Amino acid sequence: MQSFELDKTDFSRIKNALNSDNASLQAVLSEYHASEIAILFERLSDEDRQRIINLLSVEIASEVISEMHEETHPEELLLMLHPDKRTEIVEELDYDDAADIIAQLEVEEQQELLDDLSEDDASNIRNLLSYQEDTAGGLMNTEFIRINLNLTKKDAIDEIIRQSEEMEEFYTIYVIDDANIFQGIVSLKDLLKAKGNVNISELVKAEVAWVSPDTDQEEVARLISQYNITSIPVLAEDMRLLGRVTFDDVIDVLEDENTEDILKISGVSEDEELSGNWREAVKSRLPWLIINLATAFLASAVVRFYEPTLAKIAVLTAYMTIIAGMGGNAATQALAVTVRRISLYDLTDHQAYRTVLKEFTVGMINGAATGLIVLVFSLIFDSNPLMGLVIFLAMTGNLVVAGIAGAAIPLLLKRVGIDPAIASSIIITTFTDIFGFFLLLGLASRLLL
Repeated sequence: MQSFELDKTDFSRIKNALNSDNASLQAVLSEYHASEIAILFERLSDEDRQRIINLLSVEIASEVISEMHEETHPEELLLMLHPDKRTEIVEELDYDDAADIIAQLEVEEQQELLDDLSEDDASNIRNLLSYQEDTAGGLMNTEFIRINLNLTKKDAIDEIIRQSEEMEEFYTIYVIDDANIFQGIVSLKDLLKAKGNVNISELVKAEVAWVSPDTDQEEVARLISQYNITSIPVLAEDMRLLGRVTFDDVIDVLEDENTEDILKISGVSEDEELSGNWREAVKSRLPWLIINLATAFLASAVVRFYEPTLAKIAVLTAYMTIIAGMGGNAATQALAVTVRRISLYDLTDHQAYRTVLKEFTVGMINGAATGLIVLVFSLIFDSNPLMGLVIFLAMTGNLVVAGIAGAAIPLLLKRVGIDPAIASSIIITTFTDIFGFFLLLGLASRLLL
């Protein structure tokens, strides 16, 4: 099928097809990949989604359900279907995808759905539901290829063929002993190239990356990226093989984590859905705006304290907005880099110190450069060298403060167990405003009056 971008034309085609008979609708749907249908579902009603799912084969319907974004609530769509159709779709899903979707339901609804499944499928999904959603256990799939350490090449290939009949795809062959204890991996290439009488024990690679079921999903993603592997085994404390996390699940994790960090840095709660309505947006954002308003009063208090200075040198008001704005931008730059560094690496004390020192240096240089520009501007329009010096010092000092705050505050918050992304931006904005106003108005009071 040819790859293309979905646009309004595609949505119109689907809407028109929905107004026709089932045969015409099926013909149009056959031109779209399951992931594209899932995207189109974002703009369709529940009734239209239900009709489409019922027309699709179980294989395609399960793909569509698994590709639906969490915000479009695939679990609600499942509940709308006939129990027989619903059961067929869930049994077709990978266990990890099924668990992710079922986890969004109420406990009673979960039980109702699981009761309709085969005992084996229900047991595997219940096992995955016992893990936290944002851990390796919550991400892992319990369907994988495993072979015994003592098999010969021929027997191993026969076993791989037998197990692969129940799987859509696999990337790695895991090796276990008689007690299901993980021994390592073997590549399909090495297996095929090996001599016919070789044992798997001679081909196994024991030194491989692995995670426990409680490992945070970000750490799982980091390890898969670091070692350039397509999947990573999940092992219990006794080294029993529990499952695997594949790179496609990691891609979803990275997208969700990046979205979460962006929202947090912007002062938006992670609970707000991108496709949510205005009520949800207000509920999510208003508390943070109120907190921001409270902190803004602190900056306002500094201005009020220096009202006599502003009354005598009114032109300072124009420079206040410049210095505060530049400080806020510089702090946001330092914050973004530091939060990203924290999310990617477990920084040591020395690395944290070097991060703050780097941002101090950057703030000093950038502050001096932009301060000189404003100084020249002041000399031209105000003809007052002392005024220019005050503005230069205030600009330089505020960008130094912005750099230090942008790096140090998220590091300190991380150290005390507070999410650095969600709390830093509000603190830093107030921090740079207060220091910017204090430096400008304080220096002006001393040098110009």
